Amino acid sequence: MAMEFSHCPMCGAVLAPFDEGGRRRMKCGGCGFIQYLNPSSAVGVLILTDEGVLLVKRRFEPYKGKWVIPSGFIEYEEDMREAAVRETLEETGLEVELTGLHAAESCFDDPRGNTILVLFNGRITGGTLEPGDDADGAAFFPLERLPDIAFEAHRKVLSGLS
Repeated sequence: MAMEFSHCPMCGAVLAPFDEGGRRRMKCGGCGFIQYLNPSSAVGVLILTDEGVLLVKRRFEPYKGKWVIPSGFIEYEEDMREAAVRETLEETGLEVELTGLHAAESCFDDPRGNTILVLFNGRITGGTLEPGDDADGAAFFPLERLPDIAFEAHRKVLSGLS
């Protein structure tokens, strides 16, 4: 769910709704600021081995206890490739090398807000498989025996692998 401002973050004046490009937006009558409700950016790494696909179990809501491809939000001023490598290390204990772009998906089922998920293919270069950060588990699963997957975008990508 996107947070719509009631006051301008630039000058503090009250925002009012107006239509632009067929969409309702909030605009400041004082300085002209327009609030655009944009999706957040997230990245992940798809790792496939002879053991299957690497997934992590979510430690927190939303979808606590369900499984996902190692992924997370990109920090401001962070390169998306660096973010993908960082998130994988934080959640799995594994160091990875990105080997290519796998998919980009729109995500509309996260109650925190809409997201654009960019998934890279990757291969393990070091580390020890151990859940960390916001992961409560990390394991490889055969594609024909996947656990309960949290997000629609993750389910879509995984279903395209089998």
